[in-house]
Amino acid sequence: MSFLQALVLALVQGVTELFPISSLGHAVLIPPLLHWSFNENDPTFLPFLVLLHLGTAVALLILYWREWVIIVRAFVRAATRGRIETKDERLALLLVAATVPAGIIGVLLQTYLQKLFASPVPTSIFLFCNGLILLGAEVLRRRSERRAKVGAETRREQEAHFRSLEELHVGWAFAIGCCQALALVPGFSRSGVTMVGGLMANLKHTEAARFAFLLATPIILAAAVVEIPDLFHKGVPLGTYSVAAVVTGVAAYLSARFLLRYFKSGRLDPYGWYCMAAGAAAFLIFTVIR
Repeated sequence: MSFLQALVLALVQGVTELFPISSLGHAVLIPPLLHWSFNENDPTFLPFLVLLHLGTAVALLILYWREWVIIVRAFVRAATRGRIETKDERLALLLVAATVPAGIIGVLLQTYLQKLFASPVPTSIFLFCNGLILLGAEVLRRRSERRAKVGAETRREQEAHFRSLEELHVGWAFAIGCCQALALVPGFSRSGVTMVGGLMANLKHTEAARFAFLLATPIILAAAVVEIPDLFHKGVPLGTYSVAAVVTGVAAYLSARFLLRYFKSGRLDPYGWYCMAAGAAAFLIFTVIR
């Protein structure tokens, strides 16, 4: 992999990891579309992608560092006491519950999932399906919003129909974690399917995005512990990969700041249409045009 190729993948990763359009899907589709010659089955390719994800995790830690300090302290207090008493301790429990499914599935299916990193045709199909999921979630949310308006006299009464993150049930947090596990398959967006799970749990868009961004950090750090040691082999361009991770982090930070503002009024629909169009186009290129 050349320096330019690494930087392109880094920039794409930094943007697409938090936008609900699948960073892994783009990492699988872009090299063959651009006729890059490096081998995506190379044992260092997955650790390279994890290193880029680590750049995203660092960006999110910078963005949410105050909140993470509170969460970690709350977790320690609750673990020491043996029970949950505050909303911060409850949020810590929700994050743990939502992280477990992806961690278990990732460990059990790692070898099988890694094979998909060199499979652009299935990835294009999964990207298309990701778009359908985003659009379907917004259709259901609009129906819920219409029901909330019935009998509500003020906007505050309408918004009371939806939950804040701290009001989320632990069972729903685990279900959202199962949604996040779907993103281990290239083509499905981690932030996208996690937000969809949040919307189905009746969270507001801003709260669903916040939970998705908070959830990214522990799962990425866990993957980094497992995969990044494989980069420390002779011939691996660690300098190039490290610069790429920094580029990813900067792009991810800017993306997160934009999305947190966007989801105050925006929806998942534009990203759903994009994923369907990109997935369909990639499928046609790999199966018909070539």
